[in-house]
Amino acid sequence: MSDVRHVLVLPDRDAAEEVAEALVNRFRPAGEPQLVRDALAGEDDAEDAQWLVVVEDAEGRLEASVLDEFAAAHEGWLEED
Repeated sequence: MSDVRHVLVLPDRDAAEEVAEALVNRFRPAGEPQLVRDALAGEDDAEDAQWLVVVEDAEGRLEASVLDEFAAAHEGWLEED
């Protein structure tokens, strides 16, 4: 078993919540995706925050390319390690 964590970067909270819900419905990950607010470096304004959807994939069954396309459909991307 591998210990893989996927991080999808989304432009706002609404998009992140939508993606997290859709991930659960489509991919059925072992755990609930976590939403994390990520303020951009040097920015104090809450409007300048990205939102991260963190998905644990201990079984390694989620493909990075599929997740990247999924995030791109919501104006986001999959963060590469």
